[in-house]
Amino acid sequence: MSVHPNAGQVASQDQLINVCQLVSSYYELKPDAANPQHQVSFGTSGHRGSAMAHAFNEPHLLAISQAVAEYRQQAGISGPLFIGKDTHALSEPAFASVLQVLVANGVRVRIQQGQGFTPTPVVSHAIICHNKTHAEQADGLVITPSHNPPQDGGIKYNPPHGGPADSDVTDAIQQRANQLIAADLSGVKRVSFEQALASPLCEAFDYIAPYVEDLQQVVDMAAIAKAGIRIAVDPLGGSGIAYWPVIAKRYGLDLTVVNEKVDPTFGFMPLDKDGVIRMDCSSAYAMSHLIQLKDQYDIAIGNDPDFDRHGIVTRSGGLMNPNHYLAVAINYLLSNRPAWSTELKIGKTLVSSALIDRVVAARGRSLYEVPVGFKWFVDGLADGSVAFGGEESAGASFLRFDGSTWSTDKDGFILGLLAAEMLAKTGVDPYLQYQALTKELGSPLYRRLDAAASPAQKQALKQLDASSVAQTELAGDAILAVMTKAPGNQAGIGGVKVVTKNGWFAARPSGTENTYKIYLESFVDAKHMARLETDARAFVDAVFATIRE
Repeated sequence: MSVHPNAGQVASQDQLINVCQLVSSYYELKPDAANPQHQVSFGTSGHRGSAMAHAFNEPHLLAISQAVAEYRQQAGISGPLFIGKDTHALSEPAFASVLQVLVANGVRVRIQQGQGFTPTPVVSHAIICHNKTHAEQADGLVITPSHNPPQDGGIKYNPPHGGPADSDVTDAIQQRANQLIAADLSGVKRVSFEQALASPLCEAFDYIAPYVEDLQQVVDMAAIAKAGIRIAVDPLGGSGIAYWPVIAKRYGLDLTVVNEKVDPTFGFMPLDKDGVIRMDCSSAYAMSHLIQLKDQYDIAIGNDPDFDRHGIVTRSGGLMNPNHYLAVAINYLLSNRPAWSTELKIGKTLVSSALIDRVVAARGRSLYEVPVGFKWFVDGLADGSVAFGGEESAGASFLRFDGSTWSTDKDGFILGLLAAEMLAKTGVDPYLQYQALTKELGSPLYRRLDAAASPAQKQALKQLDASSVAQTELAGDAILAVMTKAPGNQAGIGGVKVVTKNGWFAARPSGTENTYKIYLESFVDAKHMARLETDARAFVDAVFATIRE
């Protein structure tokens, strides 16, 4: 994809969303139950869409909330349901819809005091802490489309394990929600928003204090304070903005929130690579304001709107590649968490850097490689058998110092603070630690390509098996493995990964768009990467050539 000429620059006024029009669309536009584009569809991170595209409207949220209430009853979940929301414009009306239905169904809900914002990892942490000490198990909903553009809305369900729901749960919720929409919501129970807020079932809850107080159990906050690490934070207008000042005060940190704006248009955001407003804290274009400040601080941290992702900026190297930071974080944690058993596994997705594989092997630990989606780490983080779970898209979580569960969802707070702990404890910032790692274990080149694909082509990629790969070489190297199932849990990857000694590629269809993705990594050089890309594209073209559209 070519870089948009305005990438990295703040959007002009005419590029900003009309918030009033968007909210009106939420209430006034109705989905066509027979149109697949209008139906509820849970991908890897919940249901997402825009109200103006008939994909995230009041009927969707009412139906999803009713389906969740019914699922809870069937599953015997009787504890409180923790609700979080981010700062997207559609999150507020969606929050009202959710509350109306859940209270009408007799569900006890917990919302942030003052109806404030609550990040994804905080909801996960709250669920886990509650369920440790209560027989009546809690679950949660988070209203967020993550880092997606301002016009989008989203909602995801976290069952009592605290992490993203597995597909058997989301499939049931999705199916029931679409049935309700097709029946003109005749099965939906509902009270007014005013009644919902006034109900004893709606409990105002302080999410901030317990989460902040508990941070010292997962990150060495005292070491950060003692070392005087100067930290800059840009919440990118997200749901954790009220947390950082409390964190700084509680632990005596030299921490500055450099952007305190909350604006549903996100008009302060620099445009992403494609000229779209996108709160992607792993994008150098979206993070350009924070990168410009790198020489004024020791560590700078960015997060997306629901704070499940992290962006790490160092004085020595600017914004770190997410794969590079994951490798460094894992390497550091394995040497600085003495209470962690050496039997614990380190989790990564199949399309994360193979440098992680090399780090884990070099430190004598076991790798747990799973398909794309953080849900695959949930069970291991919950039972303490997986010490760290991380995705190539800058999302990760890890265990407390004592090896017990912190969260079972991605946590952008702790990954950001870990960067400050690394510098405080070693005197070397994460980018320089990455440079040292590459001298020891090799320097990777990593790339992701996106291209259009028809539904038939996507299905062909999804249904590949190992016998589909007839070639014995990739970019001049012998093929060592052809994977259509993840080695960590034998779950299907919905595509294929081909591995050699010096590199690999993976091809998989998008779960939400008519595109496919090719992931590439070379441990040789740019010329080898080019050969990898050529061979990978030829492989996908050969698969597509067998299809009759």
